[in-house]
Amino acid sequence: MPNLFWNLVAFLVGILIVAATLNSAIQTVVVPRNTNTWLTRLVFATTWALFYPRVRLARSYEGRDRALASFAPIGMLMLPLIWFCLILAGYTSMFWSLGIRPWQEAFFVSSSSLVTLGFAYEKTIPIMVLIFSEATLGLALMALLIAYLPTLYAAFSQREAVVTLLEAYAGAPPSPVELIARVHRLNMFGRLSDQWSTWEMWFAQLEESHSSYAALVFFRSPQPNRSWITTAGVILDAAALSLSCIDAPRDAQAALCLRAGFLALRRIADFFEVPYDPDPRPGDPISISQTEFNLAYDELIANGVPVKSDRQQAWVDYAGWRVNYDTVLVTLAAMTMAPYAQWSSDRSIRSLRPRYLHPGFSWWRKKTT
Repeated sequence: MPNLFWNLVAFLVGILIVAATLNSAIQTVVVPRNTNTWLTRLVFATTWALFYPRVRLARSYEGRDRALASFAPIGMLMLPLIWFCLILAGYTSMFWSLGIRPWQEAFFVSSSSLVTLGFAYEKTIPIMVLIFSEATLGLALMALLIAYLPTLYAAFSQREAVVTLLEAYAGAPPSPVELIARVHRLNMFGRLSDQWSTWEMWFAQLEESHSSYAALVFFRSPQPNRSWITTAGVILDAAALSLSCIDAPRDAQAALCLRAGFLALRRIADFFEVPYDPDPRPGDPISISQTEFNLAYDELIANGVPVKSDRQQAWVDYAGWRVNYDTVLVTLAAMTMAPYAQWSSDRSIRSLRPRYLHPGFSWWRKKTT
């Protein structure tokens, strides 16, 4: 009777381990929405704990960037490895419960079943069912991995195309004021509407890929002075400045781009449980001061950009746009430790509590609050 009880416990534990692992794999890779499983969070939080000492000891931003460049790819490669190990452990427990003793022998049968169809063994129906089911799961996980990584890197490449091209418009480090001034110097205001359309589509693709595959948020650009989040911030601020300050007919495409942008950042922030006001008021505080805005306004004038005469109303209009994305932009810039950029990462760290400065903060927060 005691043996029957422990056999049943071992079998149930094995089923639970396998079920939890499959749920993590399906939710992370297959389900096209921003699901956040505890196993995925745990893997990335643990990986970050291993990287954090190296990041903290780096003496320069370039050193931190080199350390962080490997974090997300290694975390992604760790996930399939953890899945395989958990499947192996779950089936080992089930084989043991069916009478394959000792544990070493159960592990031997489970490992051989996971990568092949198992070695010759006692051909009882329950054992053969486990062998074939584990072999099927092993092949399925391998197929997911083969299909998953190309999809991930295709989305990364698509994202980085716009990040790279923005340097031609906004300089390095990127600046929304420089973007508008350079477009004016090149007499390209008429073509800017087409760029708003391009960037609107980029934000839509960004929301879809970075909420479905959250690890992409921490994939760093090939160049250390570039980042997808600072690129997003520059485009949003340039659109807000264009709508609020430029003395020209209102460009509806800029407003659509801006809305697509802050909605995309909010959906990504939702995955990481970043708190923000979903319906802010125009007068709510933002991280940009009116003094900073006035300096940008003066810089536009110095570059010959035609600006509206009512500076105060321009500030009110700009702040009314910025309030929609200010919190999520600054928080995501801090989470990703983005390189310096005007009005985004240059104020991110000082405005956040320490628990938001690592990718597993939502998991740790649930454990510590």
